[in-house]
Amino acid sequence: MVVMNMKPKIILVPYPAQGHVTPMFHLALAFLRRHDDFEPVIVTPEHIHRNIHSLYDQNNGGISFVPIPDGLDAGEPRNFFSINFAMENNMPGHLERIILSFGGGGGVACVVVDVLASWAVDVARRLGVQVAGFWPAMRATFNLIAAIPELVQQGLVTEFGTPRHEGSLVQSKKGQLQAISIKTEELPWLIGNPTACKFRFSFWVRAMSRCSSLPYLLLNSFDPSEPTLLQQQQQQQMPTFTNTPQVLLLGPLTSLVGMTKNPSFWDEDTTCLSWLDKQQPGSVIYVSFGSWVGPDIGDDRIRELALGLKATKRPFLWVLNSGGSSSSSTDHNKILNNASNKVEDVVLGKVVSWAPQREVLRHEAIGCYLTHCGWNSIMEAIEECAKPLLCCPIAGDQFVNCRYVVKVWGVGERMEGMRREEVERGVRRVMEGEGVEEMKRRMVELKERVLCLERVSKAKASLADFANQISINFNSITSNHLDKMVEASLAKCKF
Repeated sequence: MVVMNMKPKIILVPYPAQGHVTPMFHLALAFLRRHDDFEPVIVTPEHIHRNIHSLYDQNNGGISFVPIPDGLDAGEPRNFFSINFAMENNMPGHLERIILSFGGGGGVACVVVDVLASWAVDVARRLGVQVAGFWPAMRATFNLIAAIPELVQQGLVTEFGTPRHEGSLVQSKKGQLQAISIKTEELPWLIGNPTACKFRFSFWVRAMSRCSSLPYLLLNSFDPSEPTLLQQQQQQQMPTFTNTPQVLLLGPLTSLVGMTKNPSFWDEDTTCLSWLDKQQPGSVIYVSFGSWVGPDIGDDRIRELALGLKATKRPFLWVLNSGGSSSSSTDHNKILNNASNKVEDVVLGKVVSWAPQREVLRHEAIGCYLTHCGWNSIMEAIEECAKPLLCCPIAGDQFVNCRYVVKVWGVGERMEGMRREEVERGVRRVMEGEGVEEMKRRMVELKERVLCLERVSKAKASLADFANQISINFNSITSNHLDKMVEASLAKCKF
């Protein structure tokens, strides 16, 4: 169901994955509830559109959802490579058609493009529509990606993104980069075999090239670099990059829209909440590796994780999703069933395919959160869970996020690995170790900083400034267009 009105449209184009659609939906809600001069329109591929249909009539008011074909066969896996092909080759024409179709319905004031969906930037520019970028992750990760030219120039990585040395990423004294405590093999594009890594690196180079000249970049992030948090980290700042758009920190976007149902691609198993009600306060290990990497951690690591959880002799709630995989050769339903069978031997364990995460995190039974350190998960933990985090980053931006959780904010520990004994040791550190109470205290303080009135007010003001500017620009563009139409009409009348 798509309900259009005559207001100017803000078209929002997320990267087609759960962790990107959710914050883009929150951004649309922020526009709707705080700047209702515009009508937000979220554009997603048809297969995602079908999965989020339940949001149409749930607290979304005037948000419209518009599907476009991705050109992939129904049974074809939607992995990073097939999605990229669809975005670059199949979807631009459909987005152009949608933008043009709104010409008689108030027009399109702006297209807000997820940086990972940078293909849409070229479409909007070609049609003369204002474009702004959207980064759904941490600012520090954006800085790292934006600094790719420096990394190449300083000889830290090759022109294909391959690290030239092992160890921590360290710069020359003259450059913009500063030392950061992630290893070179943990750079966000180093996922998969060498060919895949080169492809991902070129993806980022292309995305940053398209977005580097945008006037605005909206971030679902907050400033993590408060002096009170970084007194011990002055020599370990994340890299900065000067040639970037005007950055507006709006995160967490949920602080601008309040509580709302997330656009989940899968049905949430709410039986886990009643199961949690039966557990002792602070006793449960909550385990979730998110929607994208969860199925991809592999049979062996799932087996080791199950045995490690069993060894703790503590109750645990494990979210093991069977969808969203980037691997077409693995039967994830079989993995899920095998994992479930393993933990059925443990009376204290419960496995679900998807959970209402915010409700789980705020439940008093939760004692720690074993997470892959996806940015959405980190922010939900900060907002809802005053308990330590046990970090197990797998790929992408998760290593940078983990670095902040452990080294900067001090609200968690990094798991040494995923062997059963490492899992057991990690859980005991964040639930029984000497620093547990201090981590809890820091988590409470971090939440207060992130959600304080001053920070939220600044985010609201930034969004208001952005909305006002695109409105001024749109009115100017529209006025100029009308003037040209009048001039053309008058010219015709002379003959």
